[in-house]
Amino acid sequence: MSEQFEQEDSLHKQIAVDGLYEQWFLEYASYVILERAVPAIEDGLKPVQRRILHALREMDDGRFNKVANVIGATMQYHPHGDASINEAIVNIGQKGLLFDCQGNWGDINTGDSAAAPRYIEVRLSNLGKEVVFNEDTTEWQLSYDGRKREPVALPVKFPLLLAQGVEGIAVGLSTKILPHNFIELCEASIEILRGNPVSLFPDFITGGMIDATNYNDGQRGGKVRVRAKIKELDKKTLVITEIPFGSTTTSVKDSIVKANDEGKIKIKKVEDLTAKNVEIHVHLAPGVSPDITIDALYAFTECEVSISPNACVIIDEKPVFSTVSDILKYNTDQTKELLRRELDIRRGELQEKILFSSLEKIFIENRIYRNIEECETFEDVIETVDRGLDPYKADFYREIVQEDILRLLEIRIKRISKYDAFKADEAMRRLEEELAEVLNHLAHLTQFAIDYFKNLLKKYSKGRERKTEIRNFNTVSVAVVAATNAKLYVNREDGFIGFGLKKDEFVGDCSDIDDVIVFRRDGKCLVTKIQEKVFVGKDIIFCGVFRKGDDRRVYNMMYHDGKSGVTYAKRFSVTAVTRDREYDLTAGNPKSKVLWFTANDNGEAETVEVKLTASCTAKVKQFEWNFAKLLIKNREALGNQVTKYPVRKVELKRTGVSTLGGVEIWYDPTIGRLNRDNRGSYLGNFEAKDNVLVVYKDGNYELTSFELTNRYEPELIAVLAKFDPEGVITAVHYDGGQKNYFVKRFRIETTTVDKKFHFIGESKGSKLLFASVDERPTVEVLYKESDKGPVEKVEVLVEEFVEVRGWKALGNKLSSFKVTDVKQLASRIVEKAETREEDDEEDDEPAVTAQAASAGGEEDLSKDSDEAGDKSSQNQLDLFG
Repeated sequence: MSEQFEQEDSLHKQIAVDGLYEQWFLEYASYVILERAVPAIEDGLKPVQRRILHALREMDDGRFNKVANVIGATMQYHPHGDASINEAIVNIGQKGLLFDCQGNWGDINTGDSAAAPRYIEVRLSNLGKEVVFNEDTTEWQLSYDGRKREPVALPVKFPLLLAQGVEGIAVGLSTKILPHNFIELCEASIEILRGNPVSLFPDFITGGMIDATNYNDGQRGGKVRVRAKIKELDKKTLVITEIPFGSTTTSVKDSIVKANDEGKIKIKKVEDLTAKNVEIHVHLAPGVSPDITIDALYAFTECEVSISPNACVIIDEKPVFSTVSDILKYNTDQTKELLRRELDIRRGELQEKILFSSLEKIFIENRIYRNIEECETFEDVIETVDRGLDPYKADFYREIVQEDILRLLEIRIKRISKYDAFKADEAMRRLEEELAEVLNHLAHLTQFAIDYFKNLLKKYSKGRERKTEIRNFNTVSVAVVAATNAKLYVNREDGFIGFGLKKDEFVGDCSDIDDVIVFRRDGKCLVTKIQEKVFVGKDIIFCGVFRKGDDRRVYNMMYHDGKSGVTYAKRFSVTAVTRDREYDLTAGNPKSKVLWFTANDNGEAETVEVKLTASCTAKVKQFEWNFAKLLIKNREALGNQVTKYPVRKVELKRTGVSTLGGVEIWYDPTIGRLNRDNRGSYLGNFEAKDNVLVVYKDGNYELTSFELTNRYEPELIAVLAKFDPEGVITAVHYDGGQKNYFVKRFRIETTTVDKKFHFIGESKGSKLLFASVDERPTVEVLYKESDKGPVEKVEVLVEEFVEVRGWKALGNKLSSFKVTDVKQLASRIVEKAETREEDDEEDDEPAVTAQAASAGGEEDLSKDSDEAGDKSSQNQLDLFG
């Protein structure tokens, strides 16, 4: 019976299987979060990274170590396989902060893996040794087998977590902290110590461009857009020189090939010429716009990626969602605290050295050691020495204990005999000076921490400048940049549209992601996505590609109302609709019918001839109707009454012109794009024939269209404005052949669009200093008569200094002195020459007159440089001389 009760009792103690799974799962999840995937906020390291650094520190002798040996040493602390340790070592090494690497460590740009661990070598970098390790401030614990000790967390005196970045996936939890710039982190830490707010943005070793508008301080829910750097080599070739973080040249190239195969972009071929630097050549198909292709690459390939940060760290053995600013503040405060602890330790060490040096001096100079000769026991010896020190104990910072006396008794007779009091005093004085310095640092700990970060910048900032350019990106419209890889056909009678109806009426080119707008004879309108074949209703009168938000396309319509019999006319735009929903453009009555319909891409208004039926009672049975007298309203408007009599036919009388006027265009220099949304500087009202004038800093000018898809790099542009054929360009430039500065004024004489023309000298060293399209610019010229001389300035009214010449002219000599800067001043009214001459006599500062301008001499770039130089030498009247 007792055995039966024992069996029943054991059954009651058993745990259900589902309970076991719940317990084990929580333990496993906790282990993965704390010990594998998520970094600790104290040092920004996962356990495997921390153990690698500790093992490498234990092995450090200043020489390189084989990575295979480092892996073996790390396995004493890390209870996992060698593959994960090797991967972590390579990952740290490729970030270029803590390790000095030797051998083939792979390529983060191409995705090439590192060589085998037995072939590559590593050692701690000077930065790693300085900011990561300190034996005295490290908290230790036993390793997994209890044989060795390992750090609980390394005493990192730098925001290492934000500098390296981290990514990890645990059970039900993930973290993704993007890397930040070394210099910016140090500067931000200094600002935090000063009590100032800071903002940080990611910086990637792969470079590229980043739009951090929605970065959200790196916390969960934020997002950054990262783009490759693409430049136009020529009208047929694009070059990718930097790629987005997380991608490789191979993945970028494959994504471009895939987009081309799917018809999203049109290219001839892609060449990956990457060696030391990224270089991917994209060769364009004939007739393809480079600007639109660049946007298409961002829209359809890995040339643009979106990254969602998620700052999750371990704080007090718990995962916590944080922000970049909070992590930086924690690390900065921790650095300050670690510096305080190091100073405290150093203070204690110095105090102990000073104390023992003082005891040693007293012990020797007062010959206390002689008093122990008559002592019979060791206890008597200690008591005798202690008694001899009694008169001096009040001068020490702590109580003299037996260990101090034992150290005195260990002094050898040889040292006592050669004791030099002067040298001992000098050594003690140096210790006291160092102690005073330490105490001063403790008293001004914040300033000491600031100086510490400044010292890091001084020692390690070289070569660590920001690689990723911070930009605001425009939103690329997929429909605008998609290549026309399909053709739209229509069967008007049966009511079908699509790119598969090749035997029916051809409408135009389109892409397979376009929407199509359809108008029917019954006055219905709908928008649907293009397909191979789709039914949209019989009796189609118009279909075409739908552009959302296009308010320039205006539809002119005349329709018969089925209920009242009245004929109405209206003009309207369709800018936004719900896909596959029918909209009624008439009054909505049965048997209504469209009599006239046109779609006008620039708001043209034609004149039609309306012919009434012969049986109607109207006196005038034929008259003209001009759509230009109608206002453009929304699509639901009833329209204006044309006639109440039945209409037999409506025919075109005269084609019309646009009633919309020009397009208001602005230029946004932050993204380098034109827009119609009032962003940036206003360029003007553009008609179809108008162009944009771009003056580049390299001395070229170019005429472009005002298409919103055009790209302009702000850092390369000196002037961007609406082109005025009668306008004058003013330029100040340095000619490398003449080795002088010149001013010129010229009009654009070329009409070719999208072609650059060089308007300054071709000699080496020639450069453009200033350009303006103002009618009468006044500039302030800053110059030096010698390299070490002071900066002087003079105002130049350019209109009086130089006449308008051809665009190839060299211009009038401005100065042979070194011009440091040219600034445009506010425009002013031109005074009479006589008044200016009188002012010049009274004013000590040099001024520009028409006489000085003519003396400068006008030269032409097309002439031989030697001949031009001879001509210039004949007129040596210098603006500043």
